[in-house]
Amino acid sequence: MRIGVLTGGGDVPGLNAAIRAVVKRAEMEYGHSVVGFRNGWRGVVEGDITALTREDVRGILPRGGTMLGTARYHPHKNEGGIDGVLSTLEAERVEALICIGGDGTLKAAHRVAKAGVKVVGIPKTIDNDVEGTDLSIGFHTAINIATEAIDRLHTTAESHNRVMVVEVMGHTVGWIAVNAGIAGGADLIITPEEPFDIEEIARFLRRRHRSHANFSIVVVAEGAEPAEGTDLQFSTQIDEKGRIVAGSIGERLMMELKERTGFDTRLTVLGHVQRGGTPTPTDRILGSRFGIAAVDALSNGAFGVMTAVRGEEIVLVPLEEIAGKVKQVPEDLVEVARALW
Repeated sequence: MRIGVLTGGGDVPGLNAAIRAVVKRAEMEYGHSVVGFRNGWRGVVEGDITALTREDVRGILPRGGTMLGTARYHPHKNEGGIDGVLSTLEAERVEALICIGGDGTLKAAHRVAKAGVKVVGIPKTIDNDVEGTDLSIGFHTAINIATEAIDRLHTTAESHNRVMVVEVMGHTVGWIAVNAGIAGGADLIITPEEPFDIEEIARFLRRRHRSHANFSIVVVAEGAEPAEGTDLQFSTQIDEKGRIVAGSIGERLMMELKERTGFDTRLTVLGHVQRGGTPTPTDRILGSRFGIAAVDALSNGAFGVMTAVRGEEIVLVPLEEIAGKVKQVPEDLVEVARALW
């Protein structure tokens, strides 16, 4: 079998581990050949292809990013995109696709599968919001980076008697904010799932500083918004490509808290540092397990599915069950965050 592999959407640490596992499993266990498509679905449509062998993937395990490059391109949203995918696969004699990506890439994978292509998806996203799997590639590294940043900010906040606002990624869900906030000992965690009351937050900080503390750490997800009916007017800023403008909610929150509390308040926006650098062992192992499971699925005739981890087990989930869905932070985890404020 000739298998194509692509990485789509934003880059995350652990992608190269998955690519490496796909190539080694396909070549050594089944005798399949593997080709990579550069820059995600765009590379499939444009026929931008490269051969992948064991030699090509040697040494990539600890590297962040993706050796294949990536792009936020979805064939079902571009005229002629699906036809372009089918034409390239036919011309290059690619019999099956392994698509590594987040919700957008996997939704495209579902559309391509419905067009008759043998597809297996692998979930990756630092947001951890892909439905159907406990973990996605990249999330573990992202919360490690965010937690370390919060740990470092504690010392400067305490030294200068400051309120430190830390903005982390999370467009529609607060997985990074909640997990890194709990692990880093944040005093307040603000997520998109629960619109906030700015005056309630200011009161909490004033009370905290009067009673027992001279500094505070506030973690906010970039997609957080104020609750309706409160006295803060703010709408999430979106750029020309529909992406949230990093720092917008963090900047506004910092200014409001400084004015409402009188405390010296500073902002740190972690931004793309959360998705860069060396993957943790957990992401290397998860990427490797997903890559092997994806090749096994194709070789055993399982198509139109996504690899997933549930507990300690790797399972296959139909793409139609997860495409277009977002996994929210569970209420019990949010309650842990509240209990530790």
